Amino acid sequence: MMRFLSNGLMIAGMLSAPVAVTNTETLGAAAQYQNDPRLESLKKFFRQGDCPAQHLSAEFLRAADRHNLDWRLLPSISLVESGGGRVANNNNLFGWDSGRAIFTSVRAGIHEVAAHLGTSKLYRNKDVDGILRTYNPNANYSGIVKSVMRRISRSE
Repeated sequence: MMRFLSNGLMIAGMLSAPVAVTNTETLGAAAQYQNDPRLESLKKFFRQGDCPAQHLSAEFLRAADRHNLDWRLLPSISLVESGGGRVANNNNLFGWDSGRAIFTSVRAGIHEVAAHLGTSKLYRNKDVDGILRTYNPNANYSGIVKSVMRRISRSE
């Protein structure tokens, strides 16, 4: 399914089913990443943009690490698609399934999208450019997301 945004970007997605994320996992993520320098970079980035996703920074890291994704990818897509949660509907920070996907929680959405990007036939074994071209084939989309990634941190 595809959707065109007002600025001409096309959003592509797929159907999804909710993934359960327990409170124990959430607490574990916060503790696990407490001394990780990526956590502070991500919190600072979201704080500067006044993004609701700021409090989920550890979840973004946990999901990225679990599925071998660049740690900046999910937060960047969330910023491009929903302003980091400012305009997210149905716990869908990523515009997944052209914005129609409904997740049981924002955390579940983070983990489900990460699982798809890391393991589904459409995305697995692709670099960031390949993932982004599949996620949204609009010629400008990859550059926009990668620009956000560099704002979070210059290096992976």
